Amino acid sequence: MSWYYDLMPYHLRLQTSQGKVQVLQEVVFHLVPNKMRDFFCTINLDQEEVFRTQVVEKSLSPYFGEEFYFEIPRTFQWLSFYIYDKSVLQKDLRIGKVSIKKEDLCKYTGKENWFMLQPIDSNSEVQGKVHLELKLNELITDNGSVCQQLVVHIKECHGLPLINGQNCDPYATVSLVGPSRNDQKKTKVKKKTSNPQFNETFYFEVTRSSSYTKKSQFQVEEEDIEKLEVRVDLWNNGNLVQDVFLGEIKVPVKVLRNDSFQAWYLLQPRENGNKSSKTDDLGSLRLNICYTEDCVLPSEYYGSLRNLLLKSSDVQPISASAAYILSEVCRDKYDAVLPLVRLLLHHHKLVPFVAAVAELDLKDTQEANTVFRGNSLATRCVDEMMKIVGKHYLKVTLKPVIDEICESPKPCEIDPIKIKEGDNVEINMENLRYYVDKVFREIVRSSISCPTLMCDVFYSLRHLAAKRFPNDPHVQYSAVSSFVFLRFFAVAVVSPHTFHLRPHHPDAQTSRTLTLISKAIQTLGSWGSLTKSKLSSFKETFMCEFFKTFQEEKFTESVKKFLDDVSSTESKEPSGVSEPVHLKEGEMYKRAQGRTRIGKKNFKKRWFCLTSREFTYHKQQDKEPIFTIPIKNILAVEKLDENSFNKKNMFQILHGEKPLYIQANNCVEASEWIEALCRVTRSNQKRLSFYHPSAFLNGNWLCCKATIENTVGCAPCTADVPADTQIEIDGDRETERIYSLFTINMSKLQKLEEACGSIAVYQGPRKEPDDYSNFTIEDSVATFHTLKQITDIIDKLNESHEKYRKKRSSSAKYGSEENPIVGKVS
Repeated sequence: MSWYYDLMPYHLRLQTSQGKVQVLQEVVFHLVPNKMRDFFCTINLDQEEVFRTQVVEKSLSPYFGEEFYFEIPRTFQWLSFYIYDKSVLQKDLRIGKVSIKKEDLCKYTGKENWFMLQPIDSNSEVQGKVHLELKLNELITDNGSVCQQLVVHIKECHGLPLINGQNCDPYATVSLVGPSRNDQKKTKVKKKTSNPQFNETFYFEVTRSSSYTKKSQFQVEEEDIEKLEVRVDLWNNGNLVQDVFLGEIKVPVKVLRNDSFQAWYLLQPRENGNKSSKTDDLGSLRLNICYTEDCVLPSEYYGSLRNLLLKSSDVQPISASAAYILSEVCRDKYDAVLPLVRLLLHHHKLVPFVAAVAELDLKDTQEANTVFRGNSLATRCVDEMMKIVGKHYLKVTLKPVIDEICESPKPCEIDPIKIKEGDNVEINMENLRYYVDKVFREIVRSSISCPTLMCDVFYSLRHLAAKRFPNDPHVQYSAVSSFVFLRFFAVAVVSPHTFHLRPHHPDAQTSRTLTLISKAIQTLGSWGSLTKSKLSSFKETFMCEFFKTFQEEKFTESVKKFLDDVSSTESKEPSGVSEPVHLKEGEMYKRAQGRTRIGKKNFKKRWFCLTSREFTYHKQQDKEPIFTIPIKNILAVEKLDENSFNKKNMFQILHGEKPLYIQANNCVEASEWIEALCRVTRSNQKRLSFYHPSAFLNGNWLCCKATIENTVGCAPCTADVPADTQIEIDGDRETERIYSLFTINMSKLQKLEEACGSIAVYQGPRKEPDDYSNFTIEDSVATFHTLKQITDIIDKLNESHEKYRKKRSSSAKYGSEENPIVGKVS
């Protein structure tokens, strides 16, 4: 999602942070060497859990192997990973944690690192911020002398942690601390809120030392000022149990001499909150983290770069285009492919670009049986395209059979070395054959569901391959099967959790079954018949025996017919009525409509489903819908203030009846639902312009205090950038990413320029080929011309970003969110 801030004379659009987290390899524990445990890991923004891995049973070195990719919808201080020991009867035991400061995430980006697990202590479990106003006043006492008075106005806090899953009962203590004094005052307790409004003011006398007579009566004694500090501690009121520490801030009084300060301060842990003499006892966690944070300028700033990239498919040769040059200068082509494919998709320019780079790829292909088998720019672009546009296609094709395999698994191991004692190879082979047949049948029947964009790309690849190898009648099929079978269906079968077909990575036995099925699908998808020579190419003898049962012409014909269908440009919907597109589903809590705010039963767990036609909720996942809202009837989708029900991560759907209030499980999930609902309802004709940020309770709106329930809203509705409901892409965000990649690789752009100059001037045998042998330069003049355009555009964008940075730096004040000197994580 995008957030908007007025930080410059124009509206500067700041894109929220983007995080990609991979929990890789293993955790090694040294706590109880002789006791195996059931472990799982959670991923947290500060202390809010946003993802959870599957449970790895009976292990001391669990391998999670899960990947999580998510947009971060709010500010945060720490990205944390908690390791739990799963308990059936008691509360899960927290073993240890890894917490990485937001400022340090860039240090670990793109690399695997081992992190020592740290102990979990309530004094270090801190999140949120506090809003303070601090100033020094001069007062004349009854005897005529002048003294200094410190005024501390504690206004509010935001984002305090949940305690046992519930909002806390916070209060604050405000202290003036020095070598020989500790004056402390306390606010009132605020009930059930993570964003308490205190609005309390406290006064402290600043005492002078005995040497005061030597100083001006209008100054505070230097020794006193240097040693005094204001300390604000936040606590959760424990009632009958011990109060829980929520965080603290410290502000030296000396900084207030010449000015008063009003700012937000990030809460910090106690100084000894993370210190422990036994951290080595908890083990280590291996992670691979990729974190990016983009500052997206208004759309008009990207016009030149965007247009240059979108014209890439028209450039001759394609290797001289801006998009191709981007892939050349990036160390990892995937860094370039992701934003490039998304940008071209968004502007309907992907198909001609893929065709152009695929043709270049085929020039270097000497054998027909190796067509599109490498990791070139063309193959990676097609891979990424299939992941983006093929999500729904995979769900309608594979999800039912994958669910059956995972939820009612049959033994399928056919390797004599790995088979369990008591299992029968023949029976296992029958089970595997049953699953393979079912998966294969679902795939070859699915051509009508294949997205049109995928069909257009396959059509181009098929004809380019046939043109390159005109004497091979089979290459037109292998060119398509190498993608749709090997790189799409087979990969989704072996890793269903990666493609959101399953919530978690399957257990070891099911993973082995899926691997065997995936191998079979890859082989059957190699369009041709399974000859003895082809079977002999298998390394595993047991796989050769298994595939002997597939020597039937019908498999070959089914594959060829399927590949003909998915690489055809004809319409797949002759009826003209498209099926609803499944966009999102999941479990959340809804508030009963028309109820009062009293009573826990007002919020019930329900299964929600969003398609391109309707939004529904169900008592359980596979049950009939209890309530349905047609998409065309949705008037607005907005966040709901926490003070409505004292619950976090709530949003509201405004339609013809009363608002539907929903609570998501965390901030990431809430953001994803709001964005998906906003996109699918963007073109609704009767969308509202204003809404109420809070609920209507006890006869009035909590936000504006209006007493008429159907009164017009008091806040403007959120404005979002239009986008396709099936492909959620922010073109400006992707262009900003590409700008960043060009900026990072500016030295390589300069080397490429030098290489072009060397080629143009020196026409003989190339000298010092290492300077440019890694680059593809077909036309040095055309490539040089594009490079000059790129560098000129990047220079202009650099100036725009620098103006923003200077503006932000000059407007940041002591303790503010932009520059929280006291509150920063260090």
